Amino acid sequence: MPKLRLLVNTQTPLVQFLRRPGAGRPAAETPSVDLTRLTEGIDYRFSPGGVTRMVFPLVRKLLADGVLESAHWVSLNPNAPVTAELPGITLHHVRIDPERMAGYGTTKEAIWATAHGLVSKSKTEGLFWTDDATEYTFYNRTTAMRIRELDHDLDFDLFYIHDFQQLPIGQMLGTLKPKLFRWHIPFDVSAIPSDWRPVIRRYLSAYDRIVVSSDRYRRDLERLGQRDDVLRIYPYIDPGEYKTSPTSAEVRATCEKFGISPRDTVGLVVARMDPTKGQDRALAALSLVKTALPTLRLVFVGNGSFSSSKGGLGLSKSESWRAQLDEKARKAEISDRVVFTGHVTQPELDALYERSDFTVLPSINEGFGLVVVESWIHRRPALVTDRAGVAELITDGENGLLFNPESATGLARQMRRIALDDGTLRRRLVEGGRRAARTCSLDTAARQERELFEELVGG
Repeated sequence: MPKLRLLVNTQTPLVQFLRRPGAGRPAAETPSVDLTRLTEGIDYRFSPGGVTRMVFPLVRKLLADGVLESAHWVSLNPNAPVTAELPGITLHHVRIDPERMAGYGTTKEAIWATAHGLVSKSKTEGLFWTDDATEYTFYNRTTAMRIRELDHDLDFDLFYIHDFQQLPIGQMLGTLKPKLFRWHIPFDVSAIPSDWRPVIRRYLSAYDRIVVSSDRYRRDLERLGQRDDVLRIYPYIDPGEYKTSPTSAEVRATCEKFGISPRDTVGLVVARMDPTKGQDRALAALSLVKTALPTLRLVFVGNGSFSSSKGGLGLSKSESWRAQLDEKARKAEISDRVVFTGHVTQPELDALYERSDFTVLPSINEGFGLVVVESWIHRRPALVTDRAGVAELITDGENGLLFNPESATGLARQMRRIALDDGTLRRRLVEGGRRAARTCSLDTAARQERELFEELVGG
């Protein structure tokens, strides 16, 4: 098959700029930058989350394997240059007036909250008839127009659209070229308001294939009316990024930075500051075991998402949620047993995995949970909410410990189980996790994605 020209579309940009590129000019006035000439961590950073952990490695691998000739990536990035260049990949940035972005943010947060079970579906009925939803449509229309302009000039072979924020794009592109959509968040048809369903069906029908992150979501999409066009591909990361373990000096320096003592038993929670991530559940469980496990400390890594950042949509939910967590810890008298690191660098994160005794994914609902795969690669036992997509890969006591996030006692029991283990359970979980991680490797997913590309393009 000839090499393909791929267009990727996500809301979250691959990179966020930390300072204005181009001789002090505002980013919006800088037409293009070459990222290879800038310094990561000073000029820019890769966005945390699934976009960076999944889509970027996939594109790089398909370029290296000769499947792709080039890739162009369109995303929302108000404070970025018009374009940015990486080897083989051109990033294109969409900007929306702040007044219009507010309505878009309100709508997409309502969709997010409903899908994650944070609000009842009765409270979001009629969402797509609101003025805010008009701005959601406007954002997608603006993005679709940008993609169409690029397609006119570059003639793409395939469009790969990612997640619910971009759902209308397929219909708006107005092309018969193959369009692939990946749904990243949970999909529970029973949680969807009845008046949303025809809208979602209409948008989804514009895509040639729909990829989801678990068999449960695939079955629910089938219940909605989607049939042969739904495919499950488990989310993935590149294990090659984890071949080098941090040195003892790096681990020690990171622990000193965040006040982690050598005597501490460390439970690591890696997630952005968001109510759906269930950090409050982990705090509630810690308060139940604080006497039985006197050395246990929970280390929470993460701050806000792109939507919460000043360089993104500027929503304030991460700061608000962090303040609520601080208050919950204070009331439970466990503030001294909790560490909030905020954003950390990748070497610091690797050091914290190395230092941890186990990890916890306490989400109320979770599209998948790649941090569990990271735990497996780092050879750490994982305590996992049974509401995560990754839970269908876990057998309790074999490659993870499952719990109901609504039950603080259930999570507390699993904390005691691993913290008081004589080593037998830990070794079994680590070995089982190592095997399970292969299912979520970049090589496995790249093969599946390549076959899907070839099927759609007709190779």
